[in-house]
Amino acid sequence: MDRLVFLTVDGLSRGAVYATMALALVLIWRGARIVNFAQGAMAVAAAYVAHSVTAATGSFWLGFAAAIAAGPALGWLVERLVMRHVGHDRPLNAVIVALGLVLLITAVLGIVYGNEFRPAPAAFDRTALQLGGVPLLSPYDVFVFGTVAVTVGALALLFTRSRVGLRLRASAFAPEVSRLLGVNVSGMLLLGWVLAAGVGALAGMLIIPTEFGLHPNAMDRSFVVAFTAAVVGGLDSPAGAVIGGLAVGLVLSFVGGYLGDQVTPLAIIVLLLAVLLIRTDGLFATPAARRI
Repeated sequence: MDRLVFLTVDGLSRGAVYATMALALVLIWRGARIVNFAQGAMAVAAAYVAHSVTAATGSFWLGFAAAIAAGPALGWLVERLVMRHVGHDRPLNAVIVALGLVLLITAVLGIVYGNEFRPAPAAFDRTALQLGGVPLLSPYDVFVFGTVAVTVGALALLFTRSRVGLRLRASAFAPEVSRLLGVNVSGMLLLGWVLAAGVGALAGMLIIPTEFGLHPNAMDRSFVVAFTAAVVGGLDSPAGAVIGGLAVGLVLSFVGGYLGDQVTPLAIIVLLLAVLLIRTDGLFATPAARRI
């Protein structure tokens, strides 16, 4: 019983971390109708900015703030200099360009910072508090849960209670009609990239301390897990991304705890294929249109 409780709590805490990157993927999908496979590499770039600022100032929180600022700035550059000039008549075009961006960003980071692993401190202590001898949540886990809850709430308000959120979705779904209605479609697409990159930078700052450390490829595995979480929950649902992240975290924890860590990659692939075959839009997909 103690093992079951431990694996459940551990899975939820791991899932909450992956949910942040899944939120970034959902955000760029809702804002630009693109699956940004470069999201993980962009998050790592923001984390390296945090590393540089922390090394220069000695303040972790200044580095954290610098990463959150660097994310939107990088999103602005990517959209303005690259993605804006990609033809969207074929969805594969954006995917290929995003994969190219992954290679470019990781190569530049390797040239500038090197390919060795660097320590990535966490915002709070990661030592789990124990209850009856069973490890439960750590202060860092509580921080992650709170951060995810605030982020989901803010995104829900943006997309359901604001005109900007409606214009973001309209620009992604029907750009030509939106232009005829006076919506600045290019500005909305840029805003989508900026917001998604900001959430992605936050995700990188939460995920990387739980992995092996800071490295140009530090987010490769985590991105695959987060992408699975986003697909499970539905690429159009922020709440679904969080639930998908928690579900994937539980799957990883239970499979790793009972069958061994070497089986977890196979479990993720099986889960992803099952969702794609049974419910393509995800378990919590929302309608593409609604009455207003």
